[in-house]
Amino acid sequence: MVRTRLNDIMGLIGWIVLCFAAAAAGGRASIESGVFYQQLLRPAWAPPAWLFGPVWTLLYAMMAVAAWLVWRNRGFSGARIALLLFIVQLVINALWTWIFFVWKQGAWAVVEIVVLWLLIAATLYVFLRVRPLAGMLLLPYLAWVTFA
Repeated sequence: MVRTRLNDIMGLIGWIVLCFAAAAAGGRASIESGVFYQQLLRPAWAPPAWLFGPVWTLLYAMMAVAAWLVWRNRGFSGARIALLLFIVQLVINALWTWIFFVWKQGAWAVVEIVVLWLLIAATLYVFLRVRPLAGMLLLPYLAWVTFA
């Protein structure tokens, strides 16, 4: 593929759309989660409910840029494993909200978050190998999933 500025811009838009589609899918599940979240026994250091929206918006934007950097550096064929890992973790990320908030399956949500964490860590590692900045852009995402 011949790289042009238009291809780069369209690629970035594509990764943004993909990431925010996953965000919307997960967000749809959390629309009515406010009461459920307030009823949970949370540690004192748990983030307040209002913080999740802004943090996740920033994280999804950073994830999109990270994927775009890898795609831009190697294309789909040159970074197939890295980009497939990214897409899989994106799907698993969106699924967690459904498992926990809609289906109220706490035990499965714990298992799923461990799988998600491992997928994020693996994606971060392969992104670092392709384009270090792309991997570093995933560090806040991994930190937030670890914390929240």
